[in-house]
Amino acid sequence: MNAVESGVFVRYARLADAGAIAALTAEYARDGIMLERSAENVIENIRNFFVAELDGKIIGCCAVAFYTSRLAEIRSVAVLMQHKRKGTGRMLVEKAEEILKEEGVTEVFVLTLNPGFFGGLGYSEIKKEYFPQKIWRDCTHCPKLMACDEIAMVKRF
Repeated sequence: MNAVESGVFVRYARLADAGAIAALTAEYARDGIMLERSAENVIENIRNFFVAELDGKIIGCCAVAFYTSRLAEIRSVAVLMQHKRKGTGRMLVEKAEEILKEEGVTEVFVLTLNPGFFGGLGYSEIKKEYFPQKIWRDCTHCPKLMACDEIAMVKRF
């Protein structure tokens, strides 16, 4: 059963969702898949987060980050393990892309350890150095800075 058939829907995150989002990113961070987002950080950036909800429970999240009026990043894509491979991640990314297009963004990038997932959504690999804004804003604070294993991917609208 895919996410659409199962009653999952994607919406903007609310302040009350911050704890669930922080818990999701913490789970992925423990596995070295993404940087953890504290509840405080999520609250500060709540308008940039989307959540996937099923029966009143948050089962996934993602966020957008704007770098210029034309360039943005999709990040913090996380889905509870028991809900993976059911279309929830795709729904989250597609919702983020929809909003980015409405804002006039023409280029979106991701840093990922799952290039197959994003490749299936139309993203192509690119050198990380193409996004110096990302490196200066976020990467300098990352514990993996000198040994980054993430793959940069881009999609142009």
